[in-house]
Amino acid sequence: MSIEIKLKKGLDLHLAGGVADLSAKAIRRIPERVAVTPDDFTGIIPKADVREGDTVKAGQPLLHDKLDENLKIVSPAPGKVAAVVRGNRRKIERVVIEVDNTGEAVSHDTADAVISRENARNLLLVSGLWAFTRQRPYDIVTRPDAEIRDIFVTGFDSAPLAVSLQRFGSDHERVQRLETGVKLLSMLTDGNVYITRRQSQHMPDIHGAEMVDITGPHPAGNAGTAIAAINPVNKGETVMTLTVETLERIGALVQTGIAPMNTTVALTGSEVKSPKTIETLIGAEIKTLLADDIADDHRHHRIISGNVLTGHTVTTDGYLRFPYTQVTVIPEGDDVDEFMGWASMSPSKMSISPSFPARLFGRKQFKPDARLLGGRRAMIMSGQYDKVLPMDILPEYLVKAVLAKDIDRMEQLGIYEVAPEDFALAEYVDTSKLELQKIIREGLDYLRKELS
Repeated sequence: MSIEIKLKKGLDLHLAGGVADLSAKAIRRIPERVAVTPDDFTGIIPKADVREGDTVKAGQPLLHDKLDENLKIVSPAPGKVAAVVRGNRRKIERVVIEVDNTGEAVSHDTADAVISRENARNLLLVSGLWAFTRQRPYDIVTRPDAEIRDIFVTGFDSAPLAVSLQRFGSDHERVQRLETGVKLLSMLTDGNVYITRRQSQHMPDIHGAEMVDITGPHPAGNAGTAIAAINPVNKGETVMTLTVETLERIGALVQTGIAPMNTTVALTGSEVKSPKTIETLIGAEIKTLLADDIADDHRHHRIISGNVLTGHTVTTDGYLRFPYTQVTVIPEGDDVDEFMGWASMSPSKMSISPSFPARLFGRKQFKPDARLLGGRRAMIMSGQYDKVLPMDILPEYLVKAVLAKDIDRMEQLGIYEVAPEDFALAEYVDTSKLELQKIIREGLDYLRKELS
């Protein structure tokens, strides 16, 4: 029997530019360069293990954590280290690899991986896949010494225009990799391994895991939504979260000894000529992924590595950012000359307010740009956050506690349960235009610093 969760709170954004044919085979685009960005691995203080000009294999460590040298970030591809880019105070901003076609990869001995917890942990650490996991509290890379209560695997992505893994029913090899991954993860915890899924995926029950069937709008695919509904995180507890793509990589690692660093990216957005899925490498350069797919409409474009709610703004000279599964291109909006500006009542303008004509068009697909459409102001206690956040917390009061740096109040209001992505929709609907994800991130970092 699976666990069923039905969400009423949340919001699906109906945007133009989605992948129309999910059954179409992904186009293969191998980049000339890939890059690892340490900022994607929150909680790690990076120290370089390579220098410019070094030759590396796929899976070879590029960086390690200064606080725990066993926690490593590895190269997504074989090749030569083109650059170790540093910023202010010599902070490492990214490590760039020129990809070669040798296919050389680091191989690991996995014979004893599922014998003990220590062996399972060491395999994930040395392969670099441990860095792809997150922990609650703090939403950081899981600390290697953490006592993990439960593990939550997000089996689908409900974010705007995201594409989730499909066709499980006929792909027995994929199911076998997932079951192998679950077997390894089960060694890390005395609790359960949960995997979320939607009915449309036709994902079968994965042996060794508790299956969680979720229906409802975004953020149905967020790990925090499942955790809150099944067993919220209390003070002193740690749960691990990861994506189903990472779980499949873990399974492949155990089976073959090599951690696969390929990924399937959804190229989406209203400014993309033909939205599609692309098979490429983790950290691929953006210009390779975009190729000639951006519409030639003489508009300024915003390229987002990720979705429109939580992604990172990048340039064509940038690189694919973690979790490496989506690129979205929308109009920037700085070149728009619109009658009445943000106060326009145009039916093409997207809004959650029933006073806008757009609400009369039901599930019409919209083409929003990146403008703020309004000004930042003092926080308005309107109850808007509660409508899109399906967690048993008081989000407005929690945000106020974070701004006040009131640790006791933050703990009482559920700071240990949340991650910045849980507040992405609240940030979208917020009439005060507050940067809620940034506020929550700073609050979590402050709490961890004060309590460590």
